[in-house]
Amino acid sequence: MKKLFLALLIGLLALTLAACGSTDETNEGGDSKESEGNKELVVGASAVPHAEVLEEAKPLLKEKGIDLKIEVFTDYILPNVALHGKELDANYFQTPGYLDLQLKDNPDFDFVSVGEIHKEPIGVYSKKYKSLSELPDGAKIIMSNSFSDHGRILPIFEKEGVIKLKEGVGDQARVEDIVENPKNLDFSTLIEAKLLATSFENGEGDAVVINTNYALEGGVNIAEEGIAFEGDDVVPANLIVVNKGDEDREEIKALVEVLKSEEIQKFIEEKYAGAVTTVK
Repeated sequence: MKKLFLALLIGLLALTLAACGSTDETNEGGDSKESEGNKELVVGASAVPHAEVLEEAKPLLKEKGIDLKIEVFTDYILPNVALHGKELDANYFQTPGYLDLQLKDNPDFDFVSVGEIHKEPIGVYSKKYKSLSELPDGAKIIMSNSFSDHGRILPIFEKEGVIKLKEGVGDQARVEDIVENPKNLDFSTLIEAKLLATSFENGEGDAVVINTNYALEGGVNIAEEGIAFEGDDVVPANLIVVNKGDEDREEIKALVEVLKSEEIQKFIEEKYAGAVTTVK
């Protein structure tokens, strides 16, 4: 049943990409403007910051004889389906925890990470309160329905002293691992990560926990409305992921080299002003 579902997703994705077309411009005759003789590299990415970073990398890759084509995705499911279906050469959106969960849930996926590029601290945002300690009894917390995120989210609340987790759960923490919750915080509202910024802007909940890429994309004021964040020492990196066996392709190596270059690292630091950090 899972294989049938996966096949249907791949078919749907192929139709979607065919309808949307390439992010590269074409001339009036419909021919691609990519340089003749250059190798094409197709990378799937979340819109912000991943696709923006890749756009900055395009001219640097062009100098290496590689035409980068970027396919933008609005969720966390289809980029791996597309990679598995060979619609992409690589994707750039996920953390090690999410990748591990995907490999566990999808035995047909045979992916490897080839590089850590940047970090995005998950943040807790509120329009009503300035800190987690100000949250009232029974406060409603809205967070991602991706369980791989919970092991990053719940330690934020523990670090701020408003809950206590079962000893040793670390980044595998789940809501059921909360052993002390003196404020009776309600963590039962789980929604798709891409909808969190909208939920926040609509004033839902007492606090909303938002992945940084969606906070940036949704126009959330990270500096003013963020009330607690992951510590940089525990934030997982965002990865370039490929099908196993593609690690040694020259285009893939060039992609990682460019994304880790001084030019791109400087771009990340200046554009996102700490909301996205580089991997040293």
